[in-house]
Amino acid sequence: MTWSYTDRILLQKVQKFCSFTRRIQNKQITVDSKVVTIPDTELSFWMSRAGTELVYHRLPWREPDAPYLLQVLFEDDYLIALNKPSGLQVLPGGLFQQRTVLTQLQWHVSKLTTSSSGCRKTHPVPVHRLGRGTSGILLCAKTKLAKSRLAAYFAEGTSVVEDKYTNSECKKMRKISKIYRALVSGVIDMDEVLIKQPIGTIKYPGVAKGLYVASPSGKPALSSVHVLERDLENKSTLVQVEIQSGRPHQIRIHLSFIGLPLIGDPLYVSGGQPKCFDPELMDESFEKDGGYQRPENPVPGDCGYNLHAHQIVLIHPITNENRCVNMIARLFSVPLEEETAIGVGTVSSSEAIMLAGLAFKKKRQNKRKAEGKSCDKPIIVTGANAHLLMFSTMERNYFFSI
Repeated sequence: MTWSYTDRILLQKVQKFCSFTRRIQNKQITVDSKVVTIPDTELSFWMSRAGTELVYHRLPWREPDAPYLLQVLFEDDYLIALNKPSGLQVLPGGLFQQRTVLTQLQWHVSKLTTSSSGCRKTHPVPVHRLGRGTSGILLCAKTKLAKSRLAAYFAEGTSVVEDKYTNSECKKMRKISKIYRALVSGVIDMDEVLIKQPIGTIKYPGVAKGLYVASPSGKPALSSVHVLERDLENKSTLVQVEIQSGRPHQIRIHLSFIGLPLIGDPLYVSGGQPKCFDPELMDESFEKDGGYQRPENPVPGDCGYNLHAHQIVLIHPITNENRCVNMIARLFSVPLEEETAIGVGTVSSSEAIMLAGLAFKKKRQNKRKAEGKSCDKPIIVTGANAHLLMFSTMERNYFFSI
């Protein structure tokens, strides 16, 4: 890890946010390739010269245990879809540097490359993220062209939401669809809920760039929630969530925002906010090796919640614009359901993206008709009426109702 300072202003920022005492004691700091042995109070003398290079030599530490199993759901010369287990981090960061999806992905692709002659140059990288505690489909690109086009897919989907199109219009314009399944605390009275709640950041201990929460001043976000099963005895609900935008921790925030936090979520509670904490107690202490201590407050990377990336449907970004790829990831501990795990077919319209969602919706409507119930339109939840929904919850002794 290297910092190069060119003026005194940058030094002032370092002195404000970071102390090098422990690292100097461990002889982990060098200035212009020379080990620093003086107190950090005298370090400013060395750093006052423009162009001085300061290097922190991080000592290796034992990474926490993490699952090391990745199932390949789909793979061709351009794409690879993995079934990620809960507990495995996608990209290096924090306490995990080697035990990540990226490390396994690069090893897998390099093994295939060395075993085949004349293979095109690969650049394996995930094109979106899943939380460490989230399981299921993770889509990755094997070439730079595939990466750029898939990134454009996700960007287009988010921009459509920002332009305030209707939900049906968003679906028609999308080239990729991500469907999740989640187990939430509480019983939802409605069969379908559309959540429109912006997501922004707040200062939070242990999260350098800020914690994502439900915020009126945040960026637009849209989630479509369908009830799959209600457990009245245990007061829980299994839901299917299709996200129209891709904000960090969107599902966890949106479901907790309407008073239905994911079961086992250590961080988010009703209202889409974190559990109580004192922002003044920022833990910036150091371990003996000079690395940061693990934050005492819950952080986004903590596991325990029940969220699974169940399905991805997309128009193939390279081979054919009319080639639709449909992938389903089963839970590792659950037998394969009676549905095709992988499907590739030729379609005539981008509306094929909605095939899986439409099939589920039709099945639900047929069930309601058989029960003599009407097929109601989804209730739309925004920041403006969320408090009314929660008040109605307490008034009628339902967890969520209107």
